[in-house]
Amino acid sequence: MIVLDKIDLTIIDILRKNARTPYTEIAKKLRLSEAAIRKRIDKLVRLGVIRRFTIDVSLENEIKAIILVKVNPPTPVSEVSKKIIKFNGVDVVYEITGDHDIAVIVHGQSMLEINKYIDMIRDIKGVAGTNTMIVLRAWY
Repeated sequence: MIVLDKIDLTIIDILRKNARTPYTEIAKKLRLSEAAIRKRIDKLVRLGVIRRFTIDVSLENEIKAIILVKVNPPTPVSEVSKKIIKFNGVDVVYEITGDHDIAVIVHGQSMLEINKYIDMIRDIKGVAGTNTMIVLRAWY
């Protein structure tokens, strides 16, 4: 089990809001040296706490959607998730609780492209059905 202290959690919070925050700025906020911040971030990456640094893009006319997926037993949910994450246009795949087993965040330039992703997901063996929601606005 990985134990994180308050400083680690604060660093993670800062990087979640802006992964490009300079180490010097983080160091100033936490009243630590830049070297100390660099070592902590390197440790978080090495331990797998920070899995990737990414960007959140806002392109004109881009459509984002959330596709909820139901999986028929005995098909393993993880098997379906591994197939979905390989599709271009898929941002993230979450295995979830509730009426659906998987939530997929996708992006595309048109509704035709979003429909293509829905069809590709429905074609996966073991998928029982989908429910799609179009994202109207995002808040950060």
